[in-house]
Amino acid sequence: MNTDTTQPMPDVVDRAAFQARLDELRVREKAHTREGDAIAAARRRLPMVEVDAATPLIGPDGPVTLLEAFEGRRRLVAYYMMWYTGRPAAEQCEGCTYFNGQVRELSALHAADITYATLCQGPYEESVRYRDFMGWDMPWYSAQDSVETLLTGRTVGMFHIVCYLRVGDRVFETYWTSGRGDEALDIAYALMDLTVYGRQEDWEDSPAGWPREGEASWVFRTGGRPTAQWSRLEAGCSDDLGNAG
Repeated sequence: MNTDTTQPMPDVVDRAAFQARLDELRVREKAHTREGDAIAAARRRLPMVEVDAATPLIGPDGPVTLLEAFEGRRRLVAYYMMWYTGRPAAEQCEGCTYFNGQVRELSALHAADITYATLCQGPYEESVRYRDFMGWDMPWYSAQDSVETLLTGRTVGMFHIVCYLRVGDRVFETYWTSGRGDEALDIAYALMDLTVYGRQEDWEDSPAGWPREGEASWVFRTGGRPTAQWSRLEAGCSDDLGNAG
């Protein structure tokens, strides 16, 4: 916990002056929201490309198809999680752990006829142990044998969000994103952005002297592990992925 009282802070003003500045910012915030709505509208007007509905995945009961991963719903949001095969839990992707681990309550998506699933780019048995260690309960599949096809034209091994539409027994890809586009999964960054010191990353435009913690390393990884793993270890959960040599 940082208790440094000498750290730079914003100017202290009275309530009226504070509200006046906030009102000025609110105009920009509303414009930002409207632009986001316009971008979402453009996203809904993108064309789509058909993908093989029979593309194989591995799930808890063995081989399944991409079509079956929809669980009967019309839309599917798939998170393609990076995986380092044969490596221990402490060495798995901290970014994927951070983003994917914030997806918890799926009932609203289901009510909107959307399935969310993780398509891990590693083997099923090894990676599902990681899901269970982390306490996640989203549908989990291995796309290891099909990832080259499913992510054609993109960087295999990189994390991606891909959106699909089911039309009868046919499947279409309607959108994909990666990099900072994965922040669609994230609530922590959104809340950090509302606070006075933001994310404390080096690239942020902050006043001189504002605290910096580097390029998100303190958010993603602490003590040599993805940060979210520590609470699971403290709860007595095993991080054994069954791949120890």
